[in-house]
Formats: sequence, C-alpha cells, structure tokens
Amino acid sequence: MERHALHSEFKSSYGTVRYGIRGNGTSIVLVHGTPWSSFNWRHLIRELSREYKVHYYDLLGYGQSEQAEDADVSLGIQNKVLSELFDHWNLENPILIGHDFGGTTVLRTLLLNRRTASHAILIDPVAIGPWGSPFFAYVKQHESVFAGLPGYIHEAIVSAYVQNAQYLQMDKETLHGILRPWLGDSGQHAFYRQIAQADHLYTQEIESRYGEIEIPVLLIWGEQDEWIPIEKGFALGEKMDDVTFVTIPEAGHLVQEDAPDILVREINRFLKSQEI
Repeated sequence: MERHALHSEFKSSYGTVRYGIRGNGTSIVLVHGTPWSSFNWRHLIRELSREYKVHYYDLLGYGQSEQAEDADVSLGIQNKVLSELFDHWNLENPILIGHDFGGTTVLRTLLLNRRTASHAILIDPVAIGPWGSPFFAYVKQHESVFAGLPGYIHEAIVSAYVQNAQYLQMDKETLHGILRPWLGDSGQHAFYRQIAQADHLYTQEIESRYGEIEIPVLLIWGEQDEWIPIEKGFALGEKMDDVTFVTIPEAGHLVQEDAPDILVREINRFLKSQEI
C-alpha cells in the first residue's frame, strides 16, 4: 500500500497539524474522527478532487500531526484548530464534511467560532448524548495503565477495537493504515490520551443550538453502525431545519471504508441538487 503522505504543515496556536490539498474548484474540507486519520478519506479524496479542491488534514494528536506529550487534543481544541485553518487556507464558505468527532468539530466550528460554510455533510457524527463506549469510560479511569501496556498487547486492543467499526471485514491494508499512527511509544500514549480527553461537555454545549444552523445539511448514516446507532441520527435530524437524511445499507460506522462509492455518489447527488 502506498503511504498516505501529508506534505504540508501548519503551526496552529495549539500544535502542528499536517495536511494536503488536491484538485481545483469549489473548496471542500474533510474532517476525520476518532481514532481515524485522513488516511480513511483516501477514497473520497481521489474521487471528490476530480471536481473540487479538497482540503484534508490530520486532527491535532492524530495521524501524522503532532502528538505532543500532555497536549490538549480534545474536541474543545479541534474546532479552534479548524478555525485557524480557515484563515491559513483562505477559505470562504467551503463545503464542510465531517465524520464522527470530525462531525462534532464541524458543528462546533459553525456554532462557536461562527465560521461560515455553504453546506455541511455529516457522516455518523458524535452529536447527541450520551455517547462513548464502556471502553472509553474505562480508559478515562485508567489512562496510565493502558499507556503502559506492552506494545503487542496495545496493538491487539486497538486492532480489535477499530475493526468493530466496519460492517464488512476490514482488509489488512486498511487495518495497517489505521494502526500505523498509534503504534510505538508516542503513538500508544497519543491513542489513550485522545480517549481520556473525550468529554460529553463538548456536545452538551452545542446540542441545544443545532437549530441555529441555517445552511443545507446532508446527514449520512451507516445502517449497521454499532458505535453510534442510527436512532442518534434521527434525533439529530429532528433538531435541524434544512436537512437531508440518507442511510446506507451494509455499512457500519466507517461508511467511507464499507461503501466509499455509494458515499461519494450521495455526496455528489446532494451537491448537484444544490447547484454547486
């Protein structure tokens, strides 16, 4: 598998993030979730960059971005980093696409940083509480224990954890691409750090404000998502005014891995219907 390389970097006020830009046309920003990276956007980057200028990056503390010890990489920081990237990239009303925590980051950037976008596309976002698995809760209580596990045990834990997010069997290349940033001493500590810093506060402070979003929203959900049940998607859709809800069969939480072609088709269909 060709390494997914991010050749540019931006020194935000909170740490250095690495990014890439591909294509020309209307700007799209892809924001991944946890414990993923821009690697999981590779299929969408290839297809969407045929018609759009696609901006993609690794969240602070994830992938190829900085994984500094004791850094704040919480959802309370990620929207601030994205807001700074708006200025760095000279973006005006881009299309924002966010998955999982990336969806949360998009929502927080719109509502708290008052950044403007033309459209928002949210894929299985973390938006309606309560959220988080028992594994999340246990790591929050015992972060140092997990961070100190032997590397091979850590790798086995992460491998089992991430494969459960995909409905179809995850192939070895995809698994390797997901695991790579979280291996080694710094990667292992970074993996448990971002889980330990996950807090319901970051969705609670915006959950009552989703009705303030005035731009068209496409909400996409994998019908077999076991991480965030589709009922959360229905609840989120009811809080928004201009929303199109699409479900994708035989797809779990990692829709972009289970059904990338269908996902691209639905995104293009939505954007074409908006005359973009």
